Amino acid sequence: MNKIPHITVEGLTMAYGSFVLQRDLTFTVNRGDIFVIMGGSGCGKSTLMRHLIGLNTPAAGSICYNGINFWESGDVERELLLRQFGVMYQSGALWSSMTLAENTALPLELYTSLKPEQVREVVSLKLALVGLSGFEDYYPSEISGGMKKRASIARAMALDPEILFFDEPSAGLDPVSARLLDDLILELRGSLGTTIVVVTHELASIFAIANNSVFIDATEKTMIASGDPKQLLAECHHPTVRNFLTRGEASRCETGQDEIDRPGRAIK
Repeated sequence: MNKIPHITVEGLTMAYGSFVLQRDLTFTVNRGDIFVIMGGSGCGKSTLMRHLIGLNTPAAGSICYNGINFWESGDVERELLLRQFGVMYQSGALWSSMTLAENTALPLELYTSLKPEQVREVVSLKLALVGLSGFEDYYPSEISGGMKKRASIARAMALDPEILFFDEPSAGLDPVSARLLDDLILELRGSLGTTIVVVTHELASIFAIANNSVFIDATEKTMIASGDPKQLLAECHHPTVRNFLTRGEASRCETGQDEIDRPGRAIK
């Protein structure tokens, strides 16, 4: 299958004033990818997503969508590019005073000329796609954490974006709810063909959904691996990447620590 670049990042440097968070990030997200941004705490995963959705300006480098340089575009063209994005923030960011239907309808009311009855039809469809049919009139405080995540995804999909961005979608969820959310992400990519970019540190989710990734490191302040996470697990020998993808088991085996910690075994 031919891979068509959807997002192209070249030589990206992220900085706050003189403090450089990451430098020389170069990677490609292909159309239809589920692309995961990986790395340890504090490396800049969410900051990278903020750069990709236009909230942070790069200190250097470029971010292109379908070959169009976002930061070199005019205001009108940049606004059109932004309309192609749907974003689910880590907290869900639902308006507590609005029902799920009202939350999902908000982008449609702001950015389209659809009539109220048409908005209601679209909202019902989006909520049904994420398994929330019948919950239109519920408020965020009346539903579970997993349902809030799903409602946030429904709102992110309201304008039929080409690219969905999810920031830690499984954070705070129990394993069953997290798995159901992973299944939903796979279903959305399969049924809608949407390109999906996910910030996460959850290994189960990474291996379940991702077919492409970038690994950024806080110590080296740059990317140290990219590609399918399952392939990285099999082939990448960088110790930081291996420790992350094995949750430290690779390091423990190399040092013999597993023998020391195993109950009933004497230290030789």
